[in-house]
Formats: sequence, structure tokens, C-alpha cells
Amino acid sequence: MYSTVLFTAPNLESSRRICKKLLESKLVACANIFPIDSMYWWKGEILEEKEYAILLKARTQDFEGIKKAILNNHPYQISCIVRYEIAEGHTQYLEWIEESTRRS
Repeated sequence: MYSTVLFTAPNLESSRRICKKLLESKLVACANIFPIDSMYWWKGEILEEKEYAILLKARTQDFEGIKKAILNNHPYQISCIVRYEIAEGHTQYLEWIEESTRRS
């Protein structure tokens, strides 16, 4: 099974640093980084911030390791980290995820 994992980060530097660690450890096959405008509740008020949304492609079985690695390297007190199961996909792409995350 395969999943996409979404997390957000405050800046491009922390986004790239976390993604590089995930890629080097072969926990993810790919990371897409998007600049976004976020609006959210924090401590009783609505905030508006520039952030980055990161979409990761990974094996479902690696989610706990991915979450731990993000939390260990993330500056936020409460990090958005959510997993979405890939119900269907291009077979060759899913095989590429499997191959790219294979660890010895």
C-alpha cells in the first residue's frame, strides 16, 4: 500500500531540510514543496501566514517513521502531519515508490 503524506512548514529552509532527511533515509520517494497562504486558529485568534505545504509519496508502512522524523526536525509546537491512502494509481509510478524507498 502507498500513501501521500501532507505536512506544513513555516519556510522553505525548514521544508527542504526535513525533506532531504526523509529522502536520505529512504522513508519517502518524492517530496513536492508548495508555497501557500494559511489561515488558522491559534490561541484564540485567527492568524494568516505564508507557509509551505509539502506532499510526500511513500509506502504506508513507513508513516510512523516519517511522522517521527518530521516531528524531530520541525519548528512548530503542533505540526500538521496527515496521511492519505492512495486507493489507485499508475502501476509504474507505484512501483517506483516501492523501489525508491527500498532499504537494505
